[in-house]
Amino acid sequence: MTDHYVDPDKETFAAFRAMEREGPLHMLNLVRLRDFAVYDDGRKMSGADAYAAYGRESGPVFQRLGGRIVWRGAFEFMLIGPKQEHWDHCFIAEYPSLEAFVEMVRDPAYRQAVKHRQAAVLTSRLIRTSPQNGGNSFG
Repeated sequence: MTDHYVDPDKETFAAFRAMEREGPLHMLNLVRLRDFAVYDDGRKMSGADAYAAYGRESGPVFQRLGGRIVWRGAFEFMLIGPKQEHWDHCFIAEYPSLEAFVEMVRDPAYRQAVKHRQAAVLTSRLIRTSPQNGGNSFG
């Protein structure tokens, strides 16, 4: 993998923020971890341990704002897509509103916790979706 995506740039976040609508949003998360976390202060731990610290520290903020994980899966095989891509974490996080998501990323406790995510993640995809009803057909 040559492209490294960890945080949105300001312009992309502003465009995301401008997409106001009523109701919940689902964020599809695909995360690939570093073997070893990269912290500014030089501390040593695995990417998996750093990401676990992110989860422990950000979880209370996520839950307080009404967030929940609505789907989680373990990556097994890339059938269509770049063969070198693989993901250590695949999940969909639900937020009750855009405002709840924005409030989370602005929360001081979350901002402290996100440093673990930044140290742990090699690359990721964070895809905003609008929840839809399921069914038994494609399209």
